[in-house]
Amino acid sequence: MEQDLNQFVQAILIASDPTQSSLHQQALQYLSAIQQNSSAWRLALAVFVEPGPSGGRKHPPQVRFFALRVLDEFLDNRFEPLNDDTFQTLRQSLLNYIQSEYLYGPAEADASFLRNKFAHTLTLFFLCTYIDKWPSFFTDFFALIHPPESTSQTTFNPHVSLLLFHIVLEISGEVADQLIKAARQYSAERQARDSRVRDAVRERDAARINEAVLTIVADGVERMGRLRKDGVAPSSERELDSAIEVVDWGVRTFASYVGWIDINLTVTRDTVPLLFTLLSDPSLPIRLATALALTRIVAKGLKEPVDKLQLIKVLSLGQVLDALEEKTRTEQKSRGSDTDEGEESYREALGKLLNMLGLELCKLTDECPDESVRAEAVQLLNQVLPVMLRFMADEYDDTCSTIFPLLQTVLLTYKRQRKSSSEPLDPAKRTFLSSLLTVILEKLKWDEESDPEDMDEDDKAAFEELRKELRTFMDSTLMIDPELVTDAVRTLALNTLTAYQNGVALKWNDAELAVYLVYIFGEINKTGGKGRAAFCQAPAVQKDKRKETDYSEYPLTSHGEMIYALVQSGISSYPHKTVVMQFFETVARYGDFFKVRKECIMPTLQAMLDARGLHSPESSTRSRVFYLFYRFIREDRNEISPEVAVSILEGIRDLLAIQVEVPELENPESSDLLQEAVSAPTIFDSQLYLFEAVGTLVSLLYKTPDQAAALLLSVVRPLLDELSVSLQAVKGPDDVLPILKVHHIIMALGNIAKGFPEYPNPVPENFVAPPLDVFREVGQAILVCLEAMNVFRVVRDATRFAFARILATTGSAVAPLIPTLMANLLAHFEPTELIDFMNFIGLSIHKLQEDLLDVLDQLIGPLSAHINGILAQPVTGTDDQVTHTDTKRAYLGLLTSIISSKLHTVFISDRNKAQLENLLESMLRLAEDPSDPASEKAAFSFLGRCTTVWAEAPKAPGSQQVLPGFERFIYERAVPTAFAVLSLPQFNIKDGQIVVVLQEIANFLQTVSKTRGQEAFDFFVSVFLPSQNWPPATAAEFATKMRELDGKAFRKYFTDFVRASRAGS
Repeated sequence: MEQDLNQFVQAILIASDPTQSSLHQQALQYLSAIQQNSSAWRLALAVFVEPGPSGGRKHPPQVRFFALRVLDEFLDNRFEPLNDDTFQTLRQSLLNYIQSEYLYGPAEADASFLRNKFAHTLTLFFLCTYIDKWPSFFTDFFALIHPPESTSQTTFNPHVSLLLFHIVLEISGEVADQLIKAARQYSAERQARDSRVRDAVRERDAARINEAVLTIVADGVERMGRLRKDGVAPSSERELDSAIEVVDWGVRTFASYVGWIDINLTVTRDTVPLLFTLLSDPSLPIRLATALALTRIVAKGLKEPVDKLQLIKVLSLGQVLDALEEKTRTEQKSRGSDTDEGEESYREALGKLLNMLGLELCKLTDECPDESVRAEAVQLLNQVLPVMLRFMADEYDDTCSTIFPLLQTVLLTYKRQRKSSSEPLDPAKRTFLSSLLTVILEKLKWDEESDPEDMDEDDKAAFEELRKELRTFMDSTLMIDPELVTDAVRTLALNTLTAYQNGVALKWNDAELAVYLVYIFGEINKTGGKGRAAFCQAPAVQKDKRKETDYSEYPLTSHGEMIYALVQSGISSYPHKTVVMQFFETVARYGDFFKVRKECIMPTLQAMLDARGLHSPESSTRSRVFYLFYRFIREDRNEISPEVAVSILEGIRDLLAIQVEVPELENPESSDLLQEAVSAPTIFDSQLYLFEAVGTLVSLLYKTPDQAAALLLSVVRPLLDELSVSLQAVKGPDDVLPILKVHHIIMALGNIAKGFPEYPNPVPENFVAPPLDVFREVGQAILVCLEAMNVFRVVRDATRFAFARILATTGSAVAPLIPTLMANLLAHFEPTELIDFMNFIGLSIHKLQEDLLDVLDQLIGPLSAHINGILAQPVTGTDDQVTHTDTKRAYLGLLTSIISSKLHTVFISDRNKAQLENLLESMLRLAEDPSDPASEKAAFSFLGRCTTVWAEAPKAPGSQQVLPGFERFIYERAVPTAFAVLSLPQFNIKDGQIVVVLQEIANFLQTVSKTRGQEAFDFFVSVFLPSQNWPPATAAEFATKMRELDGKAFRKYFTDFVRASRAGS
């Protein structure tokens, strides 16, 4: 045994010292093996308790800590009884250890962490043995607290008292703490065992535990009072600290079990005064522990509402908390700027206590059937509400938010009462809501000492989250009394803005709040109109006459007044970035206002254009204002004259220089620098919005095409020149900067095109086209780069991006460039580009129609073969599955785009008709697969469109069907597939996605019926449905409904029919 013991100790020492590399792994393996040994606990027990030659313990703390871990592993989750020998050995050894170490020794003074660990181990032993083996556990323990040799100084041994407290705390945690239970893996055996232990403690020892804890606490309180009164000399300072520690842990222990033992034990004529005394004790830990204990007493579940009300009345917490809130607030003010985090945590604890008291009262007012109980609870709640508001007004947000659950519940009750009553709001409630609103508006302000631009991100996010919560309370108040909220917000915002306009000095946080209130007013004012009507009290004007209507003669709404005051006040010049940025956010959000007060456009644009916005020295400001400027221009472009558009463009030319940023890579060897540089967020992402705004500004000169072309050329020419220079600088893949420059410029050119209106189809009369020649030149320049650099994916991606936007702006004007474009995009190709490429073709089909016919005719065959090859490959993981599904859906989308356009002839052209059968077979396979309902639906949609296009009977005599014989495929393959799908076991019609497929099948069948007419009717009635064993009458009814009902009605009929059939089968 001695040898094993020494080996065990040495292994622990080596395992805890990684510097002993040669033996470290060996020691870990040895300890792992010994822990599997059923008798390892004996070694561990001996190591932990073995005394040293000169007192104390023989082995070092880290060894003894590991020994306790081995004991924990032996005892934890043990549900079968210990044998007598094991139990007696453990019990006697642990009791002897407690006597020698805690009763007569230093209680692990040199390794305090062992005290907590030992308390946990002893608790696990208690859980295993209390019911059957050691019912006298607490009796034995209490005997140690009252030793016969007790000194004259104190009746209770503080070390053993603290150990008792830790054990009871641990027991409460194990058997009653829901958080601890939720955190560990669920075990039915453990749950049952813990419940039995909890019930046994209640029955056998709860009264004695409670008496012991409170007696020790009361003794500690008496000692604290005596020592404080006498004045603490250095010799007795340790004694006072010891007494405070005992009372603190005693109250914590009391708090741990009040929720699960009889309330008549914990709330008595002795405990209530004791707790209230401790709630104002000079020791902060004691006050915090007492506040928690009272919170748990208030939260204690009682069967009868009248008992809960009686408990609340006995405690009289409303008055106590009122007095303590006032006292602590006065102390807080007297401290000034000196923060005492401990005292703030006490106010926070008081806030939580008040919150719990209020919530329990709310339960009584909302749920209790007894009218007298409800009435008394309402009275008590009304006494609590003003105190709640004072906590909410606390400058510390953690304290403020403690009462949020209570406030939310109160407002919910008020809302319910308002909905069920048409009576005016009770004056007392209106007064409360008015006071609440005052607090909310004050708390919505930033702290004056803070600088949001220089704050820790977590602190900033915490304030934004607080604002969000305060907004929900404002919204709830709005639903109860809309006028109260809108008037308060409007008045505060207008008064602040007017004061600033009149030269009154404002604190930055007051200024920011005023602008923020204007920003959120559109969300608050739910009764406001939409569009211009939200800002101007004008009669309804037809859409086509709004441009010529002069809205300046109509009065503004409340929100209109606020934005007008915002712009006219000049607060955009306030010398604080947060205020100015909030101004920009607000004006960009409410673009419709500027359509009714056009005189506000120029001051707003001037603010955006100068050093406050786009020309700010700070890149973070510029980055955000690029977007807000673009949004403002896009929204109000029709209110900007061509002259102003030119002026604005001249004012931002210097911002159109493209800066390339190359990120620092953590693993340069394994990363694609180009891809990383493009993916990394940089200011260029925001600058793209500026280029789009440039396109919008140039498009405003559409009435003077030559001027528009010249202006556009003046913007793109420097970019094209730079594109040429960068292209020549690229010699190979290592020339990252010029490659990125090419990418960025192509993207910028694409976004300029995006700023123009979409090219209409069909083209209306008197349409003035955009500068097509300039865009052709841009497209040609991009193609030159692509031809030279098509090996670089970033260039291919940028080209697709730019051409998608140029196509949308120019229509078929760039059609001649498409063959070269497609050839170069496909010259080097990664599978992950496939989806974007198919989407790009879909857009090209939409914009170019017949102009794309030749290109598509050449492309569709190889593309389909390539995609079918990819889809045929096995799926090996989640990422693969996502890519596979997305590719399939993009392909189906492309096929549907083609068959729905005028380009469907590519499927049956001389080049591609041999592949048609394979295509149709693949569609049937997809249509039969309910595991992917979206693709299944798309396949039936494609088959329906094919039917419409290729199977329509010729109308003119002598003319021929587009695809002769296609109806045979429909009758022999497609229709049987549709009905076969309906009977598949995986086709679950309770699944919403499957119902969508079901309705698409209905669409397909009805398309067949309407396209082929009488022939289809006869086929269903006389051939197909009889072959499926349908009764003649049912077949005739079905075919008739399919022929005569409209699409919506037939889909409903078909869905109900299939449901009824499945239910009956």
